[in-house]
Amino acid sequence: MPERPSIPIHPAGPDDEWHIAGIMVFAHPASLDHVRRTIDAMTGAEIHAVSDTGKLVVTVEAPTSHAIVAQLTCLHQLEGVISATLVYQHNEDAAAMYEELPDVSHAS
Repeated sequence: MPERPSIPIHPAGPDDEWHIAGIMVFAHPASLDHVRRTIDAMTGAEIHAVSDTGKLVVTVEAPTSHAIVAQLTCLHQLEGVISATLVYQHNEDAAAMYEELPDVSHAS
């Protein structure tokens, strides 16, 4: 398998944005192991769920929307992938990623 160039993801400064996207990946079941290994090797990508039928729930994080699109395109072009569909995308100031959230109990 030819090595794919990595998508550069640099630490974001406090004035930058940070983008998070949820992606549904459909892979041929026979290619599922290969697709999983490849996604696991991608910087900024994380697999959250996998089915035996080839469905994967993936999130990607990046400092720009262009990097998110590049990651989505890379996922779509992986050998064994039938489709990769953007389900959700969110961005906010990178500084918010470092804010400590209060520990609030919702118990009655």
